[in-house]
Amino acid sequence: MNKTLFAIRIVFIALCTSGGWLVCYAISDWDERRSVAIAVGFLIGVLVVLVDVLLKGFSLRGLSAVTFGLAVGALIAFLLSNSPLFDKADEQNIYIARLVLFLVCTYLGAVIALRGKDEFNLVIPYVRFEPQEVDVPLVVVDTSVLIDGRIARVCEAGFLSGTLVIPKFVLRELNAVADSTDPQKKTRGRRGLEVLNELRRIKHLDIRIPESEVSKRGDLDAKLVFLAQSMRAKLITTDFNLAKMAEFHGVQWLDLNQLAKSLRPELMLGEILNVDLAKAGKENGQAIGYLADGSMVVVEASIEYLGKQVQAEVMSVLPTAGGKMVFARYVAPIT
Repeated sequence: MNKTLFAIRIVFIALCTSGGWLVCYAISDWDERRSVAIAVGFLIGVLVVLVDVLLKGFSLRGLSAVTFGLAVGALIAFLLSNSPLFDKADEQNIYIARLVLFLVCTYLGAVIALRGKDEFNLVIPYVRFEPQEVDVPLVVVDTSVLIDGRIARVCEAGFLSGTLVIPKFVLRELNAVADSTDPQKKTRGRRGLEVLNELRRIKHLDIRIPESEVSKRGDLDAKLVFLAQSMRAKLITTDFNLAKMAEFHGVQWLDLNQLAKSLRPELMLGEILNVDLAKAGKENGQAIGYLADGSMVVVEASIEYLGKQVQAEVMSVLPTAGGKMVFARYVAPIT
């Protein structure tokens, strides 16, 4: 995008310079001042490009708000200048007063509208015009969520409603991880790309990929928070630091880890579980298995059934930082 803009700006400056040179053919008096005309055309082109650079980040919403403010300011100035206040006065004074009134009203209208662009509403009796995107919940997706992979299953199950917003710079960051020379990073990046393809295959899911740029890799987190804030969207991430940054800026964030903890079933003493025994435990005769939510189950007197699925009775549940550790007693094998 930056390279395209640079090329367009160069072409525009060249056209302005050529326009200054062509003016000499249209105005005979400028024929002897051809170098001055070319310089003037060049400077005009550079000035317009500088204004373009200064207006970087000025959104379409801001432009519409400024236009509306200018129109309202001009209307107020017109009504005041045609009021009885200007009936009896000197023509020159009336002209100056109307000019000042027009400049002041349009300036104040544009500034007030620009300050309230986020609440920009045009209210008419019984009718209210609002942006259509207000009713569509947006969720900005972080790179860590795509690499994690669980978002595809959550969206496929229909638990995550709304539109997923995956910025261009997130996709570039994911491609950079997938192209890394580090085997672990490369594997994680490729898994993220596979998850992205899974999301695209979900029919009922709406995915938007807005164009957005970041100058430094360190600005990725700040850019994600700013994007979610400006779009009034939620941010979904598994990065704790990014989540705290979003919380500081008043952006709602969704945590897949917290969702997984909330979906873990509450186990009761005496409950019978089906457990796949994966490895031997620390104590003699113990075997360890895992539930679907990742909880570890230590089954007594079951080492001979290692690699098989057995029924076990819950004896106690120990909460840990990583989840729950369940101690159970072997009941019977599952045939």
